[in-house]
Amino acid sequence: MIDVPGVDLDRLRSTLAGPLEVTPADLSVEVIEGGRSNLTYRLTAGTRAWVLRRPPLGHVLATAHDMAREYRVMTALRPAGVRVPEMLHFETDTDLIGTPFFVMEFVDGLVVRSDADAALISAEDARRAGDELVDQLVALHRVDPEAAGLASLGRPVGYLQRQVTRWQRQWADSRGAATGQPLDELGAQLIQRLPGRPGSAIVHGDYRLDNTILDAGDHGRVAAIIDWEMATLGDPLADLGLLLTYWSPLSARVTGAGHPVSTNHGFPDGAYLARRYEQVSESVIEDLAFYEAFGHFKLAVIAQTIHARYLQGLTVGPEFASAGTAVTDLIARGRELLSS
Repeated sequence: MIDVPGVDLDRLRSTLAGPLEVTPADLSVEVIEGGRSNLTYRLTAGTRAWVLRRPPLGHVLATAHDMAREYRVMTALRPAGVRVPEMLHFETDTDLIGTPFFVMEFVDGLVVRSDADAALISAEDARRAGDELVDQLVALHRVDPEAAGLASLGRPVGYLQRQVTRWQRQWADSRGAATGQPLDELGAQLIQRLPGRPGSAIVHGDYRLDNTILDAGDHGRVAAIIDWEMATLGDPLADLGLLLTYWSPLSARVTGAGHPVSTNHGFPDGAYLARRYEQVSESVIEDLAFYEAFGHFKLAVIAQTIHARYLQGLTVGPEFASAGTAVTDLIARGRELLSS
C-alpha cells in the first residue's frame, strides 16, 4: 500500500464508501500537487473521481484552513450561479485523519500553475481566460449575501482594517518579525490610507488564475472557482488587488512554478484587467494602488507562512523553497505603490 501524507487510507475508505457509493477496496487516493495551503487529494474508483480537501500537516494558524467555512460557502454559492464544484460530503470526525475534511466533485479541466501549463493554451484562449477571470469575479461580487444564506459570513464594516491587523498577527505567528523586514510599517501605511467608501460583497480572499479550473474542452472558459477558505464579507476590490498582485512576476517565487501570465503573451496585462472590472461591474475604481499594495502586503505574509512550514519540514510538494525569498521584494513593491 502506498503511503499518502495526511491520510489514513483504511479509515478513509471505510468512511467514504457509503457517501460515494463505492466498494472500499476500489477507492484510491493521490495527492494533487500544486497547493500551497490546504492539501488536496484526488479520489478515484474506476472511472469516477472526486476531490478531498484537508488542512496542511502543520503550522496551522488560528482562524486559517477552516474546512467547515469553505464547504458552507461553496454549498451556498453554487445555487447562486457561481461556478464552484458540487459539495458531496463534510466530515467532522477528527479521529479519521486527524482533522475535518470535505469531499467535492472532480471538475475536469486545466489548472494553470506553471509555465508548462500556460504553454497548453492558445494566445486567444489566454485572452478569453483573462476576460473570464474578471467576469466571474464580478459575478461573485454581485451575489446577494442574504439571499445566498451567507449574511453571517463576515462583517463588511471595518473589513480592511481588520484584515491588516489579522495578517500582521499571522506575520508574527510565522516568525516574520525575526526576518527584520518592514511588514508592520507597510501595514501602518495601509491603515493610514484606508478608502473612505469601501464596497461590500462576498469576497473570495485568494482570487487568482490557479484558483480556477479552465474547462477541459475550452481553455478560454472558467469551469470552476476553487479554494474558498478565506471567503468572507468585505471590500470586493481586495479580490481585484490580489489578482493583480499575482499577475505580477514577483509572485512567481511564492507559487514556485514559474509565471504563466508572462509565459503566454495572450494573457492581458493587469491594467486591462482593472479596466474590464470597471466596465463589467459598471463602477469606477478609486485608489487601485491601495488595493494592489494590500495584495502585496498579504502575499508577503503568505510567503512567510509557507516559508515557516518549509523550515519545519511540514510541506507536501517539491517547490516551496523559494517562497521566503519573495518577502523583501513584495514589501518593497507594496510601499512603492502607496507612494505613487
